[in-house]
Amino acid sequence: AQVTLIGRVGRDAFGPALVDNFEREGINTDYIVRDDEAVTGAAFVALMPSGENSILTVLGANDRCDPEQVEAASPAIERADQLLVQLAVPTETVDRAIQIAVDRGVPVQLDPTPIGRGLPKLWHRSYRVTPNESEAAVVSKVTVSDVPSAVEACRKLRRRGVKVPVVKLGGAGCVVMDDQGPRLVEGYPVEVVDTTGAGDAFAAGLAVRSAEGAPINCALAFANACGALACTVVGAQPSLPRREAVDKFLKLQGGEEKASVIAL
Repeated sequence: AQVTLIGRVGRDAFGPALVDNFEREGINTDYIVRDDEAVTGAAFVALMPSGENSILTVLGANDRCDPEQVEAASPAIERADQLLVQLAVPTETVDRAIQIAVDRGVPVQLDPTPIGRGLPKLWHRSYRVTPNESEAAVVSKVTVSDVPSAVEACRKLRRRGVKVPVVKLGGAGCVVMDDQGPRLVEGYPVEVVDTTGAGDAFAAGLAVRSAEGAPINCALAFANACGALACTVVGAQPSLPRREAVDKFLKLQGGEEKASVIAL
C-alpha cells in the first residue's frame, strides 16, 4: 500500500534513523515533525520464554503530536482509502484525525493501543475497532477470556456505533461482528518466537486488504496471517512480514478464501 505516516520524532540519534528507515520502505514522511524539545519515543520489550512480551513505552515526542499537526496533514487524510489510528498520541489529536476522515467519508480503523490513558471522544465513530482481549475489556466493559465473551464485547461495540468490531484472540484468531452476525475467523498455527509487533502487523494487514476491497472474512484471514508471521521473527519492525511472504504463506494454507470461519 502507499502509506503516509503522521507523527513526531526528536532530533536525537533515533529520530533521523527512524525517518531514514521509513523512507527506505517507501513511506511518505512529509508529515513527520522533528521536535527540538522532546526525545524520540521508544518501547522497551521484556520477552518471555514463551514468546509473550511485556512492553514499557516512553512516548517522548509522540505525546507532542497535536491537532494542528493533523490539520496540516488533512489533505493526505482526505484522499486516503483508509485512516489507521492508535493511541500513542494525545486523544484530542486522534479525535481530530477521526473527525477529518469521517467528514470526508474515509473509513477509520482504530487499534486502541496503548490503552492506559483512556479513549478519544470519537472512538465509536470508527468503522472498525480492533482491540485485543485486555483492550476490549476497557473499550467494551466486557471481560474477554474466550470466544463467547469476545462476541459479547463485539455486541457492545456495535451498540455504540462501531460498524465492524473485531476482537483479537491471539493464536485463536479473531471474532468479528457485522450485519451478517458474529463469526470466529480462526488463526494460523506457527512456532512463536516473539509476539512483539503481531498486533501492528494484524492492523496493517486488515487496513490494506480492506482498502483493496476484500470481503471482511478474507481481510481478517490476511490480517491473521500477518500477525502469525510476525510472531516467528524476533523484534518489532524486523518482524513485520513482506506482502510476498504473506501471500506465499496463505497459498500454503489454501488461500484466504479457505480460511476457517465459524458462525457463532
